Amino acid sequence: MEQLDYKNIPVFLKKYLECPSLIRLMKVGYFCGMDFASKSVYDFSEYISRFAHSLTTALLTYKVTKDKTSSIAALFHDVATPCFSHVIDYMNGDYEKQESTEEFTEYIIKNDKYLLECLKEDNIDVDDIINFKKFSIVDNDRPKCCADRLDGVILTGFSWTKNITKEDIKNIVSDVRVFKNEDNEDEIGFSSRIIASKVVDVNKNIDLYCHTSEDNYMMQLLATITKLSIDKGYVTCDDLYKNNEAELFNILKNSKDKELREKIYLFENIDINVIPKTDIPNVKIRTLRPLVNGKRY
Repeated sequence: MEQLDYKNIPVFLKKYLECPSLIRLMKVGYFCGMDFASKSVYDFSEYISRFAHSLTTALLTYKVTKDKTSSIAALFHDVATPCFSHVIDYMNGDYEKQESTEEFTEYIIKNDKYLLECLKEDNIDVDDIINFKKFSIVDNDRPKCCADRLDGVILTGFSWTKNITKEDIKNIVSDVRVFKNEDNEDEIGFSSRIIASKVVDVNKNIDLYCHTSEDNYMMQLLATITKLSIDKGYVTCDDLYKNNEAELFNILKNSKDKELREKIYLFENIDINVIPKTDIPNVKIRTLRPLVNGKRY
């Protein structure tokens, strides 16, 4: 899936794919640094980048809205994602919302000169891209559905939980419609209850995976490794944005620090069967009740 088909990308969107702030996301994985983790715990079917997620979220937004501004906002909704993604939210103690890094969105966008030139050329207000949550098709509160949330279900169900196929993806995307919800907002939904049920079931399974002792142990372990590296001065918080994930992980892995090397060895090699069963922190609950022909599932 990471091999993206650029032929079907709307012409107006193509120049934005050259923005440095977005290109950085090509080397930031969607699965929070777990591409480097023990294969006994994670066995992803393929690598998926935050860039790929950003693009497919934008394409889904454009498919249902044909609106340039909201589609570009969708393209840049994850622009503030650091290396290891939500692991940094764990490091910051933000288990529930997992939004602690979003505060850097404005800074990153306003410092991408090429992006600002593109927006000016298209007569698009930069604040509309910074404040992407104003577009309910792109982002809204659970249990509602939106482009970001639906794309996350598709990508995670395909590569991690493996209970969604490429044929399922085609059927889901083909069935997507826009309805007015109970708050009189535009919201992504489905015309078929069968398709909606499939999305809900996949989402429930993802939520179960994200609330296992194994996933939380590994997320917290990488958060501990990252914080330890920052506290000891091997890397800085800025390096989470300056380096790509592979570069950053190699810096940590090649450290001569005994404590750090031991934790990284554990992260790369632990057997899933020896991970302790521990209490799960108040991790985000991924509820989803999409609209089906305008009615809440």
